[in-house]
Amino acid sequence: MNEHPLKVIVIGGTSGIGEQLALDYARAGNLVGVTGRRLEKLKEVQHKYFGQIFIKQMDVTKPVQAVIQLDYLIEKLGGLDLLIYSSGTGHINQELEFDKEHLTIETNVIGFTAIADRALNVFIKQQNGHLVNISSINALRGSDAAPAYAASKAYSSNYMEGLRKKIFKAQLPIYLTDIKPGFVDTDMAKGEGLFWVASTEKASRQIRKAIIKKKKSAYITKRWRLIGWLLKLAPDWLYFRI
Repeated sequence: MNEHPLKVIVIGGTSGIGEQLALDYARAGNLVGVTGRRLEKLKEVQHKYFGQIFIKQMDVTKPVQAVIQLDYLIEKLGGLDLLIYSSGTGHINQELEFDKEHLTIETNVIGFTAIADRALNVFIKQQNGHLVNISSINALRGSDAAPAYAASKAYSSNYMEGLRKKIFKAQLPIYLTDIKPGFVDTDMAKGEGLFWVASTEKASRQIRKAIIKKKKSAYITKRWRLIGWLLKLAPDWLYFRI
């Protein structure tokens, strides 16, 4: 058990990486707030560590309400040390159907921004805290198959850098970590030709290590650093043929 329990909130903690992180932090003896759209799923997560996991139904595509619900959870936990934004969506959208792109932007851009801003303002007021964003390896280059998803993840990663610069200038002990997973065995892993697919348990373990080390960014799993390097260096004539 953790001698100094953290007060952790996972936005989007009812499935995939978010759920695994919430359970792992609770298992370590921390107090964990979990949000998600599906109330029945939230209750399932809560019952696994009743008394340590606190829940609040939240739809991040409704940012005004989402911020109010975040404040409720912070009060319920008695404070906030670590917030992880793991809520995300994306679609293979070769036909460029706007409703799919719109939902992705609402969740990954607007929802993220509202929650990140609120969390950082809380941390600035208390002069400590740690904000974590679950981005994607797709943030590094544009995608023809899922253009809004890749662009939205690039947005959130860039936004995190802007917030980090803000905190650097303020000289406050606040940390921001941008996580770029490759393929993880979740419902978000879509499409053909998937490789190096990690379990949620392994992804959570490496993410928590990156958080403990207060890293600015981390690839999950670590081997995806090589892919990230190749994507950044690949000229357009080569990348466009992949």
